[in-house]
Amino acid sequence: MEAFLVEGGRRLEGSLRVDGAKNAVLPIMAAAILTEEEVILEDVPRITDAMHMAEILTILGCDVEQENRCVTVRSGALHGWEMPDRLSKQIRSSIFLLGPILSRFRKATVTYPGGCEIGLRPIDLHLRGLRSLGVEITESGGMIHCDGSFMRSGDVYFDYPSVGATENVMMAAVLLSGMTTIHNAAREPEIVDLQNMINAMGGHVRGAGSQMIEIEGVRRLHGVRWTPMPDRIVAGTLLAAGAITGGEIELTNAPAADMMAVLSKLREMGCVIHEEPGRLVLSAPERLSAFAQLQTQPHPGFPTDMQVQMLALLSVAQGTGVIMENVFENRFTHAGDLNRMGARILCSGRTAVVQGVEKLYGARVTARDLRGGAALVLAGLRAQGVTQVDQACLVDRGYDHLEDQLSALGAKIQRINV
Repeated sequence: MEAFLVEGGRRLEGSLRVDGAKNAVLPIMAAAILTEEEVILEDVPRITDAMHMAEILTILGCDVEQENRCVTVRSGALHGWEMPDRLSKQIRSSIFLLGPILSRFRKATVTYPGGCEIGLRPIDLHLRGLRSLGVEITESGGMIHCDGSFMRSGDVYFDYPSVGATENVMMAAVLLSGMTTIHNAAREPEIVDLQNMINAMGGHVRGAGSQMIEIEGVRRLHGVRWTPMPDRIVAGTLLAAGAITGGEIELTNAPAADMMAVLSKLREMGCVIHEEPGRLVLSAPERLSAFAQLQTQPHPGFPTDMQVQMLALLSVAQGTGVIMENVFENRFTHAGDLNRMGARILCSGRTAVVQGVEKLYGARVTARDLRGGAALVLAGLRAQGVTQVDQACLVDRGYDHLEDQLSALGAKIQRINV
């Protein structure tokens, strides 16, 4: 097991470039199998979720080459429609392959996907959307068997704007004859990125970023060279690192237009943020001020993936604030670790009330999920003494060597074996 060892009390300064987005890269890698031609993806972060996705594609018969930050997928020899059980349970985004596999083979067998334990994330919306396209689905022995022999275009309505389900239906419908319309679609910018990549391959998709997406089926897609959008959650986490240490940092390749909710809260806490196209500069006060309230919502509301990082910031801010988690029911699991470090956080259901303290103290804590682990690292940057964050592997799912990025800004952090 690996851990992060963080020595707190250093003000972060400097400049970093933001990597490609995890939540854009994974569905885009899945979409690569919609064509038998070569797909080249650039600026792919070196995160374990992307590595696992590449391994799944290889097992299914794709030729996948990874060199530095470039991933090349050739799926002409794709022969498998049964996703490997072991890898699927390690990466929730394996479910993104369901739509493309159905599109290629008109059948698919998958297991229930894994990932972070942040609450119930049922895939019923994925399955209901595919049923709306004529897919027959049966479940037995923990496996999901999909028969797409009679797939057809049509109308799909989601009770909740699920990002993954929206993307899955987009990919399943792109090669179906006729028009498919998704109602109450998720509006996240990563969906827009997927739409743009599919259209660059010869697809006809429009409306991504709104509540209604239309997919006009085409007979085939061709290869493409594509650079996924930058990661707004990584950018937000790095800004939060600057904020919690009273620092000043610059981010290039930053998706500022997709981060308005996060930037607004950081400004509310006293940070001065300068925006230019593709560039953000944050200057933080010596001590942050508490915001009154934060509620997570689907995009363009405040992203749930940034909630726990803001919990860490609020724990050392002057005043008292409230955070309400409206997306997942189990996203305050790291409040106890922050309290061990001296924070004053009281949780009840999906609400956390935080009374800011002046000081945190180093402790040995444990990452329980991807974003929570990053938040504990942020707390360690502020704390007096040394903080050890166990289970660094969970953070590696979405951050490309977070210790190197923070070290480049002046943090004293290293990865250790424990």
